[in-house]
Amino acid sequence: ILSKQRKPKISASRKLMLKSLMVAKAKEELEQEILVKEEEKHRYLAERAPPLNTSGLSLGQLQDLCRELHAKIDVVDEERYDIEAKVMLNTREIKDLNIKVLDLRGKFKRPNLRRVRVSADAILRSLLGSKHKVSMDLRANLKSVKKEDTEKKRPVEDSDWRKNVEAMSGMEGRKKMFDAAKGSAQ
Repeated sequence: ILSKQRKPKISASRKLMLKSLMVAKAKEELEQEILVKEEEKHRYLAERAPPLNTSGLSLGQLQDLCRELHAKIDVVDEERYDIEAKVMLNTREIKDLNIKVLDLRGKFKRPNLRRVRVSADAILRSLLGSKHKVSMDLRANLKSVKKEDTEKKRPVEDSDWRKNVEAMSGMEGRKKMFDAAKGSAQ
């Protein structure tokens, strides 16, 4: 028989120490990541926009330099605008797709189903198609009850229901009903 070996549980103080070490390590890695991003940004800016040397330039050369910088700024603004337009288009498309997903997955109200009466012949016709030729008469198998039997069982004194209600009201009426039931049982 194989017995399962359980690992010893870590004490609360050890667990707390491990958590604090993990948090400290994560904090160090986050700081390193921030530093790397800053260095990358400085490197990119140094590559794309070298430092300007304006000393010793004449007025015409400074004006040409300004025109070049304005042209570069225009190009960068156009790129930024194009990227923003793409981002807006993508976010709108994502929003539309999310709405479609919610609509497809959504909670639809089930319509109230109505009870439909269908005869046995119609059911057989729908199941068997045009092959169905035999008509099924389900009423033929039911027990027949003669109407005369039910009329004989009813007492004749029900001719005027108002008189009957007045006669049976109160304790007197209840005694009559009790006596009548007792008499018919014997």
